[in-house]
Amino acid sequence: MLRFCPKDGTLLSVKKVGKEKVLYCKKCGRTFKGEKLTIKETIREEKRGIVVMEKDEGISELPTTKIMCPKCGNMEAYWWVQQTRGADEPPTTFYKCKKCGYSWRVYG
Repeated sequence: MLRFCPKDGTLLSVKKVGKEKVLYCKKCGRTFKGEKLTIKETIREEKRGIVVMEKDEGISELPTTKIMCPKCGNMEAYWWVQQTRGADEPPTTFYKCKKCGYSWRVYG
């Protein structure tokens, strides 16, 4: 249960004083003892789905660009963007050569 400072309405935090834990207000500095404190954290994990495509299924619907394939030198490839790392990192661009089918990636 969340507790608030009766003086200024600030959310009370927990700090350790000696061997006991007390509630305190970060704004006015008042401490509140005598309550049994239970700290618990609930983590909800969402399962992410995996998209599986058969070889070349739907590839013709992807946009194309002019870029040189590092394997065969062809100058046209399909491309798509995926977030492969953290949300604070730039996405990864994937390319697939239209001629030889070689796939490679370019990081943000």
